[in-house]
Amino acid sequence: MTNPAATARRAGRREWTAFTVLLLPLLLVSMDVSVLYFAIPALTRELDPSATQQLWIFDSYAFVLSGLLITMGSLGDRIGRRKLLLIGAAAFGLASIGAAYATSAEMLIAARVLLGVGGATLMPSTLGLVRNLFQDAGQRARAVAIWSGAMVGGVALGSVMSGVMLNHFHWGSVFLVNVPAMLLLLVLVPVLVPEFKDPAPGRADLPSIPLSVAAVLPVVYGLKEIAAEGPEPLSCGSLAVGLAFGYAFARRQRTRDDALVSRDLFRHRGFGVGIGLNTIASFAMMGSAYFTTQYLQSVLGMGPLEAALWSLAPSVVIGAAAPASAALARTVDRARVIAGGFVLAAAGFVLVGLVDTDDLWLALTGAGLLASGIVTVMSLVSDMALGAAPAEKAGSAASLLETGAEFGGALGMAVLGSIGTAVYRRDLADSEPAARETLGGAVAAAQQLGGSAGTRLLDLAREAFVHAMQYAAWGGALLLLGAALLAATLLRDTGTPSPLAAEPAGAPGAPAPGGTYN
Repeated sequence: MTNPAATARRAGRREWTAFTVLLLPLLLVSMDVSVLYFAIPALTRELDPSATQQLWIFDSYAFVLSGLLITMGSLGDRIGRRKLLLIGAAAFGLASIGAAYATSAEMLIAARVLLGVGGATLMPSTLGLVRNLFQDAGQRARAVAIWSGAMVGGVALGSVMSGVMLNHFHWGSVFLVNVPAMLLLLVLVPVLVPEFKDPAPGRADLPSIPLSVAAVLPVVYGLKEIAAEGPEPLSCGSLAVGLAFGYAFARRQRTRDDALVSRDLFRHRGFGVGIGLNTIASFAMMGSAYFTTQYLQSVLGMGPLEAALWSLAPSVVIGAAAPASAALARTVDRARVIAGGFVLAAAGFVLVGLVDTDDLWLALTGAGLLASGIVTVMSLVSDMALGAAPAEKAGSAASLLETGAEFGGALGMAVLGSIGTAVYRRDLADSEPAARETLGGAVAAAQQLGGSAGTRLLDLAREAFVHAMQYAAWGGALLLLGAALLAATLLRDTGTPSPLAAEPAGAPGAPAPGGTYN
């Protein structure tokens, strides 16, 4: 018998050009996570949001995005991924204009919610289309590696772009940059990207849509609140409610033939394991970012823009890590490469665990190793999960990967943040309450005290924060070493693509099966 993977049609210039266009929405959706970091002072002066409104200006985007990913991935499989991408691009562009010219905090929150809806349509659509554009396993691995690197880099780039734009323009400019990119997307996608959808989607499982949202949103909210405020009744209750809805959602998916999440996705062992490992990788990435950004600003005393520019330094190695790992996985067993990525990331955590109060380059080196290992893992497990999924379910597969990443990121900030907070508060047990809560509070308290007393308090707080970061880093390193062992064990013999994912070869230059250029 002929191996379908071996005869799969290789992508040409048209597919790679289409892929380049698809990176646009990915970058913008990633950047919008961090684009408001520097804009808060300016918009606070103009819109005067309350503390609660300011929190929702930040978080409403991520909450809506994470809550709708599963729904939008399934919808893209049903109506067409290109069509959903175009709808999402139009919504994202219009919401960006609304956010840029918001005249009240309520209007900005509403615009951020609409941006989250648009982002939820764009992310699974782009990754699902990548699965369909690249039938050749090697080319798909390279494309997913680039996709993963762009997603990670977009978050860092968003904060830098925000600082640069705010030096010259109104705070709304950080949203207006989305508009020309979305217009370009609306023009180029119908020409370059073929349509793909499930030819036999079956009956829509409508009750599962609110169930999925009710499962994801409370969990993400609870984890974020635990990271910020520690375990409290509201955050723990939210977490419990989300887990209860999650159980109901999972049970429904197992017992229905028309489930929102097809059971066919999990027939290949690599799919479920890939989602789990991707979640752990996101845990480490966001958990480390929780500390490194504060270290640059509050310990080393950098301004926001300077800290953002320094945080781009690890991107140099990230850009090479993903393509290199994809190339290595073609000659070395993929399980070993993924396990090696986790070990490399754990080494990055070890270096962070050795950082003192004045170790910029050691901190950046650790962050670079960590990010390189995590991007290696993310790109390979994403490619593995997509390759194991049936082509007609690529949107759903992508949405599950991204939902797992959202959970992992929120969990990483909550768990590592809680470890760090406990150590920090223990070290400052004899200090005043404001200084014990956060490093930012200690900086403010030190400024009020002034003189030698303020300097002494600030030194103690910085040492306590670094001590807390060290504990969290060692905990993260142990977790990643455990993940390396899991990867080496659970991914053994999963290198061969699933027959479910195999597609017949098409004529050179033609769209992949199920795709039409119209």
